[in-house]
Amino acid sequence: MAGDWPAVAAGRASDEALVAYLKARDNGQVAGVYVGAPDINGHFFYGADTKSENFRYGPAPIPQALDRLITEKANARPTSVYVQSAELFRHMPQVRAENHLDLLPDTVEPRIWIGNRTVTRAHYDLNHNLACVVTGRRKFLLLPPDQLPNMYPGPFDRTIGGVPVAMVDPEAPDLDRYPRFAFAQASMMEVELEPGDGLYIPYGWWHQVRSLSAFNVLVNYWWDDAPAMAAQPYDALFHSLLALRDMPEGHKALWKSVFNYYVFNDEALSHLPPGDRGSLGDLTPELVARIKANLKKGLG
Repeated sequence: MAGDWPAVAAGRASDEALVAYLKARDNGQVAGVYVGAPDINGHFFYGADTKSENFRYGPAPIPQALDRLITEKANARPTSVYVQSAELFRHMPQVRAENHLDLLPDTVEPRIWIGNRTVTRAHYDLNHNLACVVTGRRKFLLLPPDQLPNMYPGPFDRTIGGVPVAMVDPEAPDLDRYPRFAFAQASMMEVELEPGDGLYIPYGWWHQVRSLSAFNVLVNYWWDDAPAMAAQPYDALFHSLLALRDMPEGHKALWKSVFNYYVFNDEALSHLPPGDRGSLGDLTPELVARIKANLKKGLG
């Protein structure tokens, strides 16, 4: 998929050649960099509890991180270093121009991920994802969205990388603590990618990513083919937590049916003429404004 990219060719020559290629095209802007002590073995996660982490995170120039990664290759127990999700148009626009993917429109912006032997804990993204390996090898573990209850998701309020992660480790599950993960294992898929390979991860699929080489670079593309929404789904989730979660079970059963009918049923209200559907009709700008005003009033 990306086998003809100049960056992949540089990586096939040597890690140092790829580092030189990237550094020559970096424009000097700092990126977010994760750094973890050798004893975490590249597995960025929480610390003693979900109020702490086992790594440091902060801004740094990408060339500095690249030099550190080359140095760490010589260490038997290296410090874990990971540049996550740096937008190429912002940091390396020339790399973006020279390593083009014809499968996607130019409006889908690529991001670069650079590190040593690291693990990105299982999580899901609310986007489609196409991941292309530039150098190194990566192992992906994939699970479908319906495994959410069996993944024991962590908190929304303090996440590892911006999204909730699985508290269970799919590679080494503690089934005494997380017994439902045994049901998820039956649907788990494993894929290993080499330089030039690409992998499509559908919207909402769980994935854990292990970088297997001493130096790894990946470029990914996130996009969403859904129309722009008038509100964010997570906002609806949090509003529902306020309004519904602590209701009696019978009440919740009713509201589950109401949501299934009005929100997740495309045929809802098809028996009514469009002009008679009121707030449940098509979301015109006027109706969106009215609903938002009512929500604001209701939330106080």
